[in-house]
Amino acid sequence: MSSGNSAEGAGDVIRILLAEDQSMVREALAALLGLEPDIDVVVQVARGDEVLAAARAHDVDVALLDIEMPGRTGIEAAAELHAACPELKIVILTTFGRPGYLRSAMEAGAHAFLVKDAPAAQLAAAVRKVLAGERVIDPTLAAAALAEGANPLTDREREVLRAASGGATNAELAAALHLSQGTVRNYLSTAIQKLAVRNRAEAVSTARDKGWL
Repeated sequence: MSSGNSAEGAGDVIRILLAEDQSMVREALAALLGLEPDIDVVVQVARGDEVLAAARAHDVDVALLDIEMPGRTGIEAAAELHAACPELKIVILTTFGRPGYLRSAMEAGAHAFLVKDAPAAQLAAAVRKVLAGERVIDPTLAAAALAEGANPLTDREREVLRAASGGATNAELAAALHLSQGTVRNYLSTAIQKLAVRNRAEAVSTARDKGWL
């Protein structure tokens, strides 16, 4: 990435990629950040699957990623960015303060995790801090994540629950996931037990609310 991600160059402008699917929110964030003398939002995208190419094309220092985007989630985009451009700093922004999202974001390589309604000055300060090598995490979310504990679901259980969220039958799930119907039933049953709920709908709702899907 550009020389801007060196903490030494105090006069350097920080080049930002902003990924947010809601155009009004994206434009407002870009305008507010643009008021900072040392920050320049050089590229904006509305899809998670456009993040990596945009970051490479525009030589950015920091990527600000919303979580819920079409094409790829912000957490998935963060993991892709971290693998391809490990020197790039990643800040996750979310409307939903779900503790499971924080853990997933950190595992994906994010350097900061903030809620969108934080003041623009706080976001700008977070950008500068991650470039200086710090991690920045919303303290309320950090406390909630510690209290909640780790995600009890396996990758396969999460995959089946995500697929079940649209109301598909076991036969449809089995066909879509290339599993037997018995295996699908077992994954769903285990997930339901782990989440201490009564059925698959409640399992999907609970896991989503906790940021575990």
